[in-house]
Amino acid sequence: MASVGEATLKDSHVGKKKKPPARYWEELKEKEEKDENKVGEDEEKSEAAQQQEEGDEQETQKGKKRKQEEEQRDGNKSISGKSDPFPGPAPIPEGRVQKFKRKEKTKKPRRHHKKLKDVITRSEEVAEMAQKEAARFDLLLPEDAGFLEGDEDEDTCTISQEDIADAVDITSGTKYFNLKLSQFGPYRVDYSKTGRHLLLGGRRGHIACIDWQSKQLMCEINVMESVNDVKWLHSETMYAVAQKKWLYIYDSNGIELHCIRKFNDVLRMQFLPYHFLLATASSTSFLQYLDVSVGKEVAAICTKTGRLDVMCQNPHNAIIHLGHSNGTVTLWSPNQKEALVKMLCHQGGVRSVAVDKTGTYMVTSGMDKKLKVYDIRAFKPLKSYFLPAGASSLSLSQRGLLSAATGDIVQVYRDVWSSPVTKPYMAHRVPGTVWGLHFCPFEDVLGVGHGDGFTSMLVPGSGEPNFDGLDANPYRSAKQRQEWEVKALLDKIQPDLISLDPTELGHVDHATFQQKHQDRVQALGYDPLAKERFVPRFKKKGRSSTGNVERRKKQVAHEDQRDVIRKTVQEKAKMEKERSEREKKKAGLSSQRSALDRFKK
Repeated sequence: MASVGEATLKDSHVGKKKKPPARYWEELKEKEEKDENKVGEDEEKSEAAQQQEEGDEQETQKGKKRKQEEEQRDGNKSISGKSDPFPGPAPIPEGRVQKFKRKEKTKKPRRHHKKLKDVITRSEEVAEMAQKEAARFDLLLPEDAGFLEGDEDEDTCTISQEDIADAVDITSGTKYFNLKLSQFGPYRVDYSKTGRHLLLGGRRGHIACIDWQSKQLMCEINVMESVNDVKWLHSETMYAVAQKKWLYIYDSNGIELHCIRKFNDVLRMQFLPYHFLLATASSTSFLQYLDVSVGKEVAAICTKTGRLDVMCQNPHNAIIHLGHSNGTVTLWSPNQKEALVKMLCHQGGVRSVAVDKTGTYMVTSGMDKKLKVYDIRAFKPLKSYFLPAGASSLSLSQRGLLSAATGDIVQVYRDVWSSPVTKPYMAHRVPGTVWGLHFCPFEDVLGVGHGDGFTSMLVPGSGEPNFDGLDANPYRSAKQRQEWEVKALLDKIQPDLISLDPTELGHVDHATFQQKHQDRVQALGYDPLAKERFVPRFKKKGRSSTGNVERRKKQVAHEDQRDVIRKTVQEKAKMEKERSEREKKKAGLSSQRSALDRFKK
């Protein structure tokens, strides 16, 4: 422990010698020196800071470039680290993109309506993306249609059904079969929309429902009176039978559900799947429509054309085509009591009519032994063929193959409307006279009902290879069928919308709209759609002075005037363009020399 003496030695009371106080002139000199030093230091610091900032900017720019190069390199590299030889999304052929095009681009409003512009832009982006995706996924469809090809100097029409069944696989070979039903024939034939189930109706009252692919019999009954036609309804659980006197509805177990006495003496039937309408043609010249979803008669039209035993539908627009004994074909809609179109097709009576699934072509056969192809869009004949004995029944497949029955011979033709046909694609003889023809959807099969029963023919290339699982799924379960039925009922199209041109539904009837608007103005005494007079909004802080208000009014008036001027200029340009085109056409016609020019002096 330290002693008291040592502590006193360390802490001496004698202080150090202090510096004398500075004089005033010395203080001024020190201040000036300090200021000079500060200025020099600030200059050095600013120069260093500028150099540092320039260096930092250069480094940031180099870093950005380096990052962009790295991103580009990474984007072109695959997982393995190698560069991608095909960067970006895969290109899509323009033709395939146009195949899935929905509509033209909508014209956007010029001013205001910002929300409307955004909605239009977003909807167009979604439509464009859906179009590209559909075109891209079109490549992934697994199946393709194939046709029968013979060896050198061999006609495909000489190849028999037995040879085709032996050459194809076992599953396809079982699709060729014969049902010998000679007691109750001849038979009408109908396949369900999915192509899975077959309905047979014999002239002498025999009716049978078959799952024809598994050869399982669903039901078999005899109604003990003559049967004129049979037709599946919206699903394979119900079907309609046109019996001798009235129309009957049965289920898939053969139980009678309804007897509709309003529909009497029915000869032919067609079912419109998207409208849930059963169209019937009777011997009393009546065309009637039955809504099977509610069980009510929608329309009853007296055609005044005699017995109606030739009937088909246009799958594109749900128009009914009727053939008559005077050689005419008439087009009908449930909305009108008169025929939409009357076409004189044959010199004798019409025997059969068929329309392709696109609604473009119609094929007719008549008593004059001619087979004619018409373009329904222009109602003009395209091709005319002479058959030695005429065709009693016609049917068109999903891929455009035409089957024609003459007596007990069934002939199938290919590309009937695109090029002249000199020989059939396939031919087959059945045991009895043909009474009904129907191509099976989504299968290369033709069902033939004849006097000796039923024959299922193999016709390569007739069916659509890829089906839409949401619309007609051949492999759906009972639960899926029930779900589809509910959705189909919700999406049912009203009969009022059936017309020759389905695209007219998206257009505005300007003449009718203007007439209704004039009637409304006369009833009210003023125009409810007239543009309201612009009233400037009141603003605070002196911005609603008289001069500012008038200035705003003039600005709005000028904008309206610009719109009017723009429209008039566009109309004038359009008229000028049409006039110049007419003049060019006239000049071209006048420049052509005629045979009478040599008589001019």
